[in-house]
Amino acid sequence: MIRKIVLTIIISCVLGSVTGILLHNKFSDDVFAFSEGYQLYFLREGVYSNKEIMEENTKKLDPKLVLKEDGKYYVYVGITSNEKIVEKIKKIYSDMDIDIYKKEKGVDDENFVSNVKQFDSMILSSDKDEMLSIEEVVLSNYEEVFGTGV
Repeated sequence: MIRKIVLTIIISCVLGSVTGILLHNKFSDDVFAFSEGYQLYFLREGVYSNKEIMEENTKKLDPKLVLKEDGKYYVYVGITSNEKIVEKIKKIYSDMDIDIYKKEKGVDDENFVSNVKQFDSMILSSDKDEMLSIEEVVLSNYEEVFGTGV
């Protein structure tokens, strides 16, 4: 009788542990799948497959960040966490006849995101030239933190 009770307890503990581990792994994977860090807006000028063409087409862009991903060159002119700033920067480049596209990307460096938000507060009260200067700092900070510039 005691043997049956002990065996039942052992089997219950093993099944409970296995079930708990499986559920924990399932939900942990789901959480990480949706957790891509902090969402920021990357303002992209274009995507190029040829470096020389990219350099020729973006000569007049300043500031800019060029990232090579999947064999292509992505040219970004700004990074922000604020939708109003996205529209302001798009307007600046639209006046120069340059189309800018907003792309949301996850960034997992909390310090970088904090810096972007601090710069965003400065941009909101800045004129065009100051905005571009601040964005130049943000882009160079991205390159410094992630080291992915071309």
